[in-house]
Parts: sequence; structure tokens; C-alpha cells
Amino acid sequence: MNKKKTAVVLLSGGLDSTTCLYWAKDQGYECHCLVFDYGQRHKKEIQQAAKIAKTAKCQYQIVKISFPWKGSSLLDKNLSVPVSTAVRRPLSAIPSTYVPARNTIFLSFALSCAEAIGAKAVVIGANALDYSGYPDCRPKYFQAIQKMADLATKAGVEGRKIKIVTPLLHKTKAQIIRWGSELKVPYQFTWSCYRGGTRPCGICDSCILRAKGFREAKIADPAILDSR
Repeated sequence: MNKKKTAVVLLSGGLDSTTCLYWAKDQGYECHCLVFDYGQRHKKEIQQAAKIAKTAKCQYQIVKISFPWKGSSLLDKNLSVPVSTAVRRPLSAIPSTYVPARNTIFLSFALSCAEAIGAKAVVIGANALDYSGYPDCRPKYFQAIQKMADLATKAGVEGRKIKIVTPLLHKTKAQIIRWGSELKVPYQFTWSCYRGGTRPCGICDSCILRAKGFREAKIADPAILDSR
């Protein structure tokens, strides 16, 4: 059993998950990053996640899984990624970029990994303020997932609880960016756009929310500057 203070970090290559990685390092965790190749529209975020893990000097694994039933514009190239019409939308209007049960699937893999390597925590960069309205990003969801983890793992039954940690859950994008800047997060390597390419599209939900965050934080986005 690993006696070190270890955390499994879900690393997508985006702004939030990268901030979580650097937060976990700052908290003294030895981080093991999981990067999921799940058939998303482009591979750039996977490439960037690997680059970020290497920059942070952390172990990482690329986990390849499949969603053969699609069900999301992030998985099905026959569907268009919607142009953002508002920074916030009601939860009743969940966008087509929602991938069915994605966080539940990812967290199940992360819990399995955490239990196998003796990690004390699973860290995920979910956010319930500046986000696209996905149901698996809400506080109630993570409360339920924690209960499941306590019940469904040997570690939980034996009293060695694996904590599901959501450091960014109640923060705005601007707060996340300011915090990450203090932690020296290499935002120039992060990729948030739902589309692949040499430059972010600037019009999908993720791009709009990212731009809003940097604007409100009064910090220039180094990833945009880097791609010019």
C-alpha cells in the first residue's frame, strides 16, 4: 500500500483541471494524472494534457475508452458544436456538448486507480458557477458520488476513505484564474476549445467562459497570445 500522500488527478488539458493539478501539488500531493481519450472531436486536449503533466513533473496515463453510442456533439462529428448564445444558460437547457454520464464514468476509473495505487484523493476540476450547465458538475452530484465511493470500494468499507476533491466547485472562472496565476499554472499550454485547430474558435461555450474569466480577472490569456 502506498503510504505517500497521493492523489489521482483527472487532467483534460483544460484550464480547470490544470489548475487542480497545480493546487494538488501545492497541497503536497504526489499526483498521478489520468488523461482520457474517449473519442472526443480532436486530440489536441490530450496532447496538451500530456505536455502539462510532463511540465509539472507528474506521472500520467492516457486511458482510452469508447462511447460507441455517441450522444454528444463532442463525440459525433455529424453534429455541430453549438455557438454560445449566452454565458449562462438555465439547467433545463443542457447543451449538446454534454457527454452522457461522462463524469460518473471518469470518476469510476479514477476511484479504481486510486484504490489500486493507495491514493487518498481523487481531484476533479468541476465547476458549478461559470460552466455549461452539465448535471454532473453540481454539488449534489459530488455529494452522491462521495457516498457511492464510500460504499462501493474496499478502501471505503475498511475506513480508508478516498476523498473526491473539487477545489473549484464554487469559484468563478476569474477566481480560478487568479488563484492559478498565484500557483504558477502554465495556462499557455491549456486548451479549452471544443474544436481542434491551431487557435481557439472563440465562439463555443468553453471559449466564451474562458474569455469571460480572463477578462474579469484582468489577466491576458497566454494561450491566445501563444497561438498568434
